[in-house]
Amino acid sequence: MSDTTDEIRLEPCEPGRLTTGDLRSLFLFEKLTDEQLAWLAGHGCTMRVPGGGLVLREGDPAVSFFVLLSGTITLTRRVGQDEVTTTRTEQRGVYMGATQAYLREDGVPRTYQASMRAITDAEFFVLSADDFGSLMRDWFPMAIHLLEGLALGMRSSQAAIGERQRLAALGALSAGLMHELNNPAAAAARATGALRQRVAAMRLKLGKLAAGKVAPDRLVALLELQEEVIERAAKAPAMTALQTADLEDELGDWMDGREITAAWDLAPVFAQGGIDTGCLADLETRLASPELLDQAIHWIGYALETEQLMSDIEDATGRVSKLVHAAKQYSHVDRAAHQWIDVHVGLDSTLVMLGHKIGDSVRVVKEYDRDLPQIPAHPAELNQVWTNVIDNAVQAMNGSGTLTVRTYRVDDGLVVSVGDTGPGITPEVRKRIFEPFFTTKAVGEGTGLGLDISYRIVVNGHGGDIEVRSEPGDTRFLIRLPFSEPASA
Repeated sequence: MSDTTDEIRLEPCEPGRLTTGDLRSLFLFEKLTDEQLAWLAGHGCTMRVPGGGLVLREGDPAVSFFVLLSGTITLTRRVGQDEVTTTRTEQRGVYMGATQAYLREDGVPRTYQASMRAITDAEFFVLSADDFGSLMRDWFPMAIHLLEGLALGMRSSQAAIGERQRLAALGALSAGLMHELNNPAAAAARATGALRQRVAAMRLKLGKLAAGKVAPDRLVALLELQEEVIERAAKAPAMTALQTADLEDELGDWMDGREITAAWDLAPVFAQGGIDTGCLADLETRLASPELLDQAIHWIGYALETEQLMSDIEDATGRVSKLVHAAKQYSHVDRAAHQWIDVHVGLDSTLVMLGHKIGDSVRVVKEYDRDLPQIPAHPAELNQVWTNVIDNAVQAMNGSGTLTVRTYRVDDGLVVSVGDTGPGITPEVRKRIFEPFFTTKAVGEGTGLGLDISYRIVVNGHGGDIEVRSEPGDTRFLIRLPFSEPASA
């Protein structure tokens, strides 16, 4: 359900319900004096919200400070058209709402930074933003100066660094996509230019054959043989490089023996199509005109190369379409933020998008259980998880090794395993790997936020779990995702 269209319907707040003892039992207030607790009890009130009710909406004026007394709530934020769950909790005493009401006025409107919804029936202790800001400034003046400096400094640095990080990530992704698109586009352009030359040569050879006064029956036989050669080439089995080279030598010798011009140029074309000397001998017999054999072989060679060039163009444009499709799957353009998905689609599109980083020296092994059912998820968020984990695995291997992506069932959920053959993660680093801003990379090469963000997406956003198992030569990230919506969602 979208928070942007829901109406907030809160029950009236009941003043004076909590005693000073009740308030002291909350970790936020446990160190306050009796006089301060009495002030809170007199100025605050309690509010009940039924399960499913919207308590506050992101962007609305921040007029109240909430402390959770009982129940389960979620906090969500809007990112584009997506609604991202940042927190789901039932911990008594957690607070939200007008948490920055104590900051001095700087012309910036005070609004809620997230939307809050009661998942189950919930009860809150509520203070007005004015009362909360006043008590903070009066009771803790020195702390407020420190908090103001911290909040304003983080706001400025986060704005600058966050924008640079987003631009860097977008630039890296765009550069990779352009690199991947350039290869098939260039191949299609080269094949198109060569095809134009071959078609022109075919027209010229056809005119020479006609000028040679070929008998109608022989010309018909030649045309039929041309179609047979093309059909045979389409069905020819794949050959190794050594087999192709041997066939080129045989064809070249056969053509040299019959004084075919430019035999060295024609032999590779016929060899690539899987045409052997027996087929050429059949052509010679059916043509029954040694003087026209040279032109006929050149004409059929042009036709065969034309088919090969059109196959090259089809393959190149198909690769472009595949990349564009993968990019759309990766970014989930024009698709719902939350939906039932096949997790393999996102994994495949992520591998395609990271193809330029994975490179040719990393062997990618995919071991998918295609019988796994769909799961409820935010696909764009999960793609961010796959990107972070796969990118880290490739970097750990220094661009050379084996990347293994597996999916399998465990109880009532699925597991996505991303493994690498890198040097492994030490126990000391493993303990901190999901901490915000923790990184083992050199300065400027990482923010330490990738795995922290991945953890929050999987655990908080999808009710799953993520862990790492590592030893030298075998490091695996295991991402568990439930087959059904989390019970508290």
